[in-house]
Amino acid sequence: MKKRMLGQSGLEVSAIGLGCMGMSHGYGVPADEKEMISLLHSAVEKGVTFFDTAEVYVYGSYSNEELVGKALKPYRDKIVLATKCGIKMVDGKQVVDGRPEVIRRSIDGSLKRLQTDYVDLYYLHRVDPKVPIEEVAETMKDLMKQGKIRHWGLSEAGVQTIRRAHAVCPLTAVQSEYSMWWREPEKELLPALEELGIGFVPFSPLGKGFLTGRFNKNTTFGEGDLRSQYPRFSPEAMEANQTVVDFVKDFAKEKKATPAQIALAWILSRKPWIVPIPGTRKLGRLEKNLGSADIELTSEDLVRIDETLNKISITGARYPEEFAKRAGL
Repeated sequence: MKKRMLGQSGLEVSAIGLGCMGMSHGYGVPADEKEMISLLHSAVEKGVTFFDTAEVYVYGSYSNEELVGKALKPYRDKIVLATKCGIKMVDGKQVVDGRPEVIRRSIDGSLKRLQTDYVDLYYLHRVDPKVPIEEVAETMKDLMKQGKIRHWGLSEAGVQTIRRAHAVCPLTAVQSEYSMWWREPEKELLPALEELGIGFVPFSPLGKGFLTGRFNKNTTFGEGDLRSQYPRFSPEAMEANQTVVDFVKDFAKEKKATPAQIALAWILSRKPWIVPIPGTRKLGRLEKNLGSADIELTSEDLVRIDETLNKISITGARYPEEFAKRAGL
C-alpha cells in the first residue's frame, strides 16, 4: 500500500484509510462483531494503517470505538487511530458540545474504549458555535502536552474557523465530505488547506455508496440507516442523479475497474495530501477499494471527468436541515 503525508504534519498514513462508522452505526443494524474484527485485521494485513472512528458512533450499547479498539489492539504500534469528540447523544438526538471540559472527558472515555494510551489524530467532530475555536485549540494543545493525543483536526469546519484554530495550535487534518457528487470543498477549503499545509481526509468519498451503482429509485433503507433522512437519497433524487452513476460506470468499464475504484482514484488524483476513508463491511469491497491506489488516471482522463461532472446538476441536499446547519461553521 502506498503512503501519504497529511499536510506538513509529519503524520504518514496509508494512501487509503478505512472509515469504521458503518460497521456499527449509521447504516442500519450493526454487522457481526467477529466478522468486523476479521475485516479490520485483513485491512491491516493489506497495508491499511489509517483507521477512523468517533465517540458518537454508537448503535444502542454497541460502541464503534470499542469494536475498533478490540480489533486493532494487537497492531497498535503499526497503525494511526483517529477518533472524534464534540457530538453527544441526548434523548436520541445528536447535540454539538465542544466545551473544553467535555473534550477532556471525551478523550479519557475514548482512550478507555480504544484500549490505548494515546490517539494519533483527534478531531472536533463539529464546531460548537457557543465555544470560541481558540479555546478548543488550547485544549487540544494541552492534551498533546499530556501525551493523550499526537495530532488534532476539525471536521466539517469553515475556512475562517480553520485559520483561527491553526494559528493557536497547528492542525494536522481537516475532515469533510468530498466526492464526485459533492465538490464544494474545491471552492474555498482545498486552497486554504494547501496554503496552510493541512491534510484533507474526505469522508463518504463514494457518495455514501451511491457512486458504486448499488442504489436506484426503488431502493429502501432499513431502520437505523441515516440515508433514509437525506434528501439526496429520496427516490426522486436518486433517479435524477443516475446520470453521474452512469458516467462513472461507463468510465470504469473503459479502465477495466469498478465505479468505486474510479471514484477513489479521482479523489487521490486531486492532491497528494488527500487521504480518503471509504467504509465497508465486506472484504471483497475493501480489496477493490484499496486497488484504486494503483489506478493511474491520465491528464486527459481527468480533464474528461471534470468536464463531464461540471455539466451534471446534482439533485437534492446532502443533509437534512438539522445536520446541514452545523456544517461549515
